[in-house]
Amino acid sequence: MTGIWITVGIAVVLVIAIIAIYNAIINRANAVERAWANVITQERQKNKIIPHLEDVVKDYKEFEQGTLTKVTELRSALQGLDSGKVDTAKLEQAEAKTGELLKSLNVTVENYPELKASETYQKLMREITDQQENIGAAIRIFNQNVEDFNNGIEVFPNSLVNAMLNRKEKIKTFSDSQAEEGFEYKPNI
Repeated sequence: MTGIWITVGIAVVLVIAIIAIYNAIINRANAVERAWANVITQERQKNKIIPHLEDVVKDYKEFEQGTLTKVTELRSALQGLDSGKVDTAKLEQAEAKTGELLKSLNVTVENYPELKASETYQKLMREITDQQENIGAAIRIFNQNVEDFNNGIEVFPNSLVNAMLNRKEKIKTFSDSQAEEGFEYKPNI
């Protein structure tokens, strides 16, 4: 009789452990989705600033067409981001477009010193800089949540529960390939 109770006790503990692991995997997946949505929210905030910047700069007679093209490309890349689907490749593309636009704006400002003196321009550039910092922070949080999620589905016994019940796939962290090119060190993972 005691053997039956021990067996039942072990089975109950095992079921509770499986449920706890299953729920932990779901919680981590939801944290990744929330962090991704925060990244997209920050990108969209930047997208709201761009048209105002474009209006300020358009007032200058010989404004470079290339910069206007970069604004359009950035807007297009930002609109391609979807808060419902994690797509780090599209985010990387949007961040690359942002970098190209900022470089182009710096060249334009050098050609038009009166633009640099404009309070509106300076305010908008500060807003974009602040927004880029917010995006960087959101990406760091996203990558941390991705790491926690990936660890949660790869470690034993979680990997068994995931294989049997959740079937969640490993998520790719965001990485900036342009920034990575500047580093000689590459970890051998």
